Amino acid sequence: MWILFAFGAALFAGLTAILAKIGIKNVDSNVATAIRTIIILIFSWLMVFIVGSFNTISDISNKTLIFLILSGLATGGSWLCYFKALQLGDVNKVTPIDKSSTVLTMILAFIILGESLKFTKILGMIAIGIGTYMMIIKKEEDEKSIESNKWMFYAILSAVFASLTSILGKIGISGIESNLGTAIRTIVVLIMAWIVVFVTKKQGDIKNIDKKSWVFIGLSGITTGLSWLCYYKALQDGEASVVVPIDKLSILVTVAFSYVFLKEKLNKKSFIGLIMIVIGTLILLV
Repeated sequence: MWILFAFGAALFAGLTAILAKIGIKNVDSNVATAIRTIIILIFSWLMVFIVGSFNTISDISNKTLIFLILSGLATGGSWLCYFKALQLGDVNKVTPIDKSSTVLTMILAFIILGESLKFTKILGMIAIGIGTYMMIIKKEEDEKSIESNKWMFYAILSAVFASLTSILGKIGISGIESNLGTAIRTIVVLIMAWIVVFVTKKQGDIKNIDKKSWVFIGLSGITTGLSWLCYYKALQDGEASVVVPIDKLSILVTVAFSYVFLKEKLNKKSFIGLIMIVIGTLILLV
């Protein structure tokens, strides 16, 4: 069942990238992230009460709580960087870098969690790395479309924080019901996101958000919540080195929807890179 939950996480994560890209078009990315987190918080705690795990809060150990908080901080950092990158760059270039966190996650899972690192996994990691490189290389005519490379800086930071999130989250939810763990982490992300909003003095931008942006920010919050619930349930029951690669297949959903709704097209080299990422991911599941 944990494999099905991992694929569910991939589907909803893929939808999130597109919905968020549309939602933050005219909104500061930090403000949008903070608003989305409120929706995710409501959604995650609703699931806690539905599954009846609220009464187990008193049983949470200090170690579990610490790692959940650290995982939440890493998630907050990843989100803030990811949606800033989405605002500055193309979805088809930002997403591959973010998904490359698979490689770092597997290395950390080997070092910290003691998970195996067989030849097939190394081969898969190499394929993902090559595929990511091919997808983010800009053709000369593309260079005019993005004036700055700042999006790449934020995308790389997003990948680093995302890999830390997976490892810390795996440790944190080992002794707690996954929905409750997700809900607690979301509180940390919410606090972090709003601190950033007030520090950057962007809270006044909320009143200027148009209806369309509100709708898409809200929808992206719901899909993120669904992705999280599936993802951490899969992490709780399965290996991080397998769950994470499946989750990263969300790039297929993202690319497909970006082509349909955002009119972003892949050149030949990017398409080959996408195939390499998918093949590398599938190799990791062998």
